[in-house]
Amino acid sequence: MTVFVRAETPDDIEAIYRLNTAAFDGRTEEADLVDALRSSGDLLLSLVAVRDAEPVGHIAFSRLIVDAADGPVGGVALAPVSVHPGCQSEGVGSVLIRAGLEKLAARSEQVVLVVGNPTYYSRFGFSTAAGKRYPSSHSGPHFMALVIGDPAGAPIGPVRYPEAFELVN
Repeated sequence: MTVFVRAETPDDIEAIYRLNTAAFDGRTEEADLVDALRSSGDLLLSLVAVRDAEPVGHIAFSRLIVDAADGPVGGVALAPVSVHPGCQSEGVGSVLIRAGLEKLAARSEQVVLVVGNPTYYSRFGFSTAAGKRYPSSHSGPHFMALVIGDPAGAPIGPVRYPEAFELVN
């Protein structure tokens, strides 16, 4: 079966919360993060994967700040990606990531950061080597960056995440 990806609507908020909780084994931190990002205005892009009229996946992209040499510049955090446990390993997460990155490129975003499995995220162009150019409280072996467009034009520097990310530290 295929999925349809679309922007979240107000009618999706409860389903997104349940989906994030289910995808993370009953933990609510990721679901609370999405709600907090939405409430604070830091949620830049929120997409839902729908199959048979039911949300089966969700991805959130939020605004972060790169303290570049020329001053603060907007960057993007990818977190979380969630897929209903009954639909995992079917490519739903990949579809969401690709759709989100395509929309971010169309908006001329320059850099996307993620904390996750390097083997998984490298297939989309994320790299831990690029992540080292963006020191943050989330830096480590699973911290990766993807530069969209010309790498020479991308901002480089320490990163400040929205306050909501303190929910998942």
